[in-house]
Amino acid sequence: MARSPSSRSAGSRLRRFGWAVALVFAAALLAPGTARATAGSAAGSVGSAAPVSAYGGLSASQRASLLAIARDTWKFYGPDVDQATSLPMDNITFAGGSATPTSYGRYTSSANIGVYLWAVVAARDLGLIDEAQARARLTATLTEVSHLQRFDGFLYQWYDTTNGKVLTNPGQGDCTETTPAFDNCFFVSNVDNGWYASGLIVVRQAVPSLAHLADSLIQPMNFGLFYDNRAETHCNVNPAVTGNQPTGQMFGGYYAGLPPEAGDNWTHYYHNGALYSDPRISAYIGMGLHQMPGNVWWRSWRELPPPAPFADCQATDPDFSWQGQWPMAGSWQTYTDPQSGQQFPVWEGHYTYPGSSLTFIPTYAGGMFEGLMPNEIVPETSWGTRSFGLADARTAQVQIKYATQQLGYPVWGMSPSSTPDDTGDYGGYGVEGLKFPYYGVGADASHPNEGLSQDHGGSSETVVTPHASFLALDVAPQQAFANITALRSHFPGVYGADGFFDAVNPVTGSVGHRDLVLDQSMIMASLDNALRDRALQRDFARDPVSWAAHTYLSMETMSIAG
Repeated sequence: MARSPSSRSAGSRLRRFGWAVALVFAAALLAPGTARATAGSAAGSVGSAAPVSAYGGLSASQRASLLAIARDTWKFYGPDVDQATSLPMDNITFAGGSATPTSYGRYTSSANIGVYLWAVVAARDLGLIDEAQARARLTATLTEVSHLQRFDGFLYQWYDTTNGKVLTNPGQGDCTETTPAFDNCFFVSNVDNGWYASGLIVVRQAVPSLAHLADSLIQPMNFGLFYDNRAETHCNVNPAVTGNQPTGQMFGGYYAGLPPEAGDNWTHYYHNGALYSDPRISAYIGMGLHQMPGNVWWRSWRELPPPAPFADCQATDPDFSWQGQWPMAGSWQTYTDPQSGQQFPVWEGHYTYPGSSLTFIPTYAGGMFEGLMPNEIVPETSWGTRSFGLADARTAQVQIKYATQQLGYPVWGMSPSSTPDDTGDYGGYGVEGLKFPYYGVGADASHPNEGLSQDHGGSSETVVTPHASFLALDVAPQQAFANITALRSHFPGVYGADGFFDAVNPVTGSVGHRDLVLDQSMIMASLDNALRDRALQRDFARDPVSWAAHTYLSMETMSIAG
């Protein structure tokens, strides 16, 4: 996701190991099971959708409380949308808990635009705005987007919301250079455009009258741009490709005019190697549009694997013994791709929470949205009950267990967010298990690494962000609701007129009085799914692109299921 001016993308954080591993109506609302019935767009058909499990687990009073939060949260979008362009601004600050904004982040990204589209549909579903209001907002934003400078339909990294021009970085001025360079004037993010495309897919299913407009923006995009289609081997990497590259995976992005195969351009590229991270949204969509082969699913890593089980791989596959937990339980499994018939060796491993039997799939940096954000749109909990849907549920349990038992916090939920102050900074927060033993590279059975994320030391464990609790509503409704309530009771200052502020230090109580369109939109999407029977997931399920997610999620059995 696009975020801090100093980083290219929080969702596609750069983690390098030689080449980089980047390891992403009141009455009706109070009654469960009120799924939206929406006509299909020209791009899809109702009736062909794979089933999405009914949502339950919340009482009428709990649903009423969540609806009130949704009503407050929606207020944020009034001042957040720049009237000059109808583009959502990245953030608004309410320094000191001010009742009115004290500053605005007048820049945006493809991810911000995509999740804003979710939020508008959610507000319509929840009865906070009517159909005409939703259509007007969506039309204004999508019309503006259609006039933005793009590359093959994809949006660049940053845009100025006051004039729609591409930015080098927030606060650094509009791009003026014309010769391609390795900077944000020419960078197209894989994960951020995945979220943008997800918003267009939701719109074309939820608002059929706008399907033609959404389709016109999807049509030029080819996610194959981000797929590393160079020769693969049965090893984790291909040593014949300069840089010992993990071919068959997705690149984290693309520099317009500077393809990775030309000269030494590859040194500026990195791979989204960790499949259990937010960039998997692009794999779902890329495969669903038949623009990426199934290889990307099998060649990407659930965990950082040991060398592949072939003699010629032992010397060339990377040594990942530095990762958070090593040695790691698991085994190599062979899957036959349902499209090509090609067989792939896949490392199905897992981490285990120290001193327990809780097994889980680690994210790279321990953040909640790395694991659970795709489930906002893709019905992982319905289709991946033995794969990523189960992984999502386990991630929530790891977050709860570690924050409350190991750290002794009264609340849980760590994920990249604003810092818990009014500086306007953004930080990487996550459950990395820093309280557990870690020996680094070369860890073995006598001195094992026992962390909770693949990375160690890259994230802080000092901040809780409300959006993490809302993401967990789909997999742990009662625990998530209790935590949402606890956040407000323990830290009253974390809640304002526009809903939750973005961050709180659970030890000092210090609050970051910022609202981010990314995080507020995750909250809106979570509430739509919880109060309208997984409405946004059902939108995605009705779309033709969903075939790939259903197919691949349902055919895989991860080691945590056995």
